[in-house]
Amino acid sequence: MRNLMLKIQYDGSRYLGWQRLGNSDMTIQGKLEDVVCRMTGEDISIVGSGRTDAGVHARGQVANFITSSEMTLGDMKSYMNHYLPKDIVIWDISEAPERFHSRYNVKGKKYAYYLWTGEVQPPFVRKYSWHFEERLDLGKMKEASAMLMGAHDFIGFSSLKKTKKSTVRRLDSIELRMDGDMLVISFIGDGFLHNMVRILTGTLIEIGTGKMIPERIEEIFRSGIRSEAGITVPPHGLFLEEVYY
Repeated sequence: MRNLMLKIQYDGSRYLGWQRLGNSDMTIQGKLEDVVCRMTGEDISIVGSGRTDAGVHARGQVANFITSSEMTLGDMKSYMNHYLPKDIVIWDISEAPERFHSRYNVKGKKYAYYLWTGEVQPPFVRKYSWHFEERLDLGKMKEASAMLMGAHDFIGFSSLKKTKKSTVRRLDSIELRMDGDMLVISFIGDGFLHNMVRILTGTLIEIGTGKMIPERIEEIFRSGIRSEAGITVPPHGLFLEEVYY
């Protein structure tokens, strides 16, 4: 048996997210499994590094599957890219160690949120960035970002209800970078809770507009109450950039 690792890029605009749904064929995992099952003639289950929500994109999603197929890696890559929708691309395929698991072996991930801050948003970026015209104080946003760094219970910055599983995560890096009128907010951490990046981004934006003060970050950590944090920004500006092993 072979354990094969896929590096995948996709435009999530028209999909319901990564995870296969029984009542819809519009998921990334579902499209991949359908093609791989036809390719190998086997009942294949594809495991992703994590779930992306409806409308979220990926430049660096990682997945793996087990197969007894003897097809070459090159032939598999060609087959999948031929039969997959054009908004899902297999960027790379490689042999992985027998025990490699794309979700359980993750050491960290990088997400980036793209915010167009100009008066007029070009049509070519509208599906991949959120148009936000209010003036932002990047200094205040960076001050708040420093408070988010390290290991904390991020339950207040997620859409999760109470859970027995740990909601402590570690943020190693938050970078705010202007590229013309595009503000890119990048997060690197050991893991992310449901909607955590979108809520963190919304909180930083509300701090940047003056609707919140940076010190609110510490209050949310103490309370763990979702409603005290910022908005959940729209999904179309979010990209899974890279997965670290």
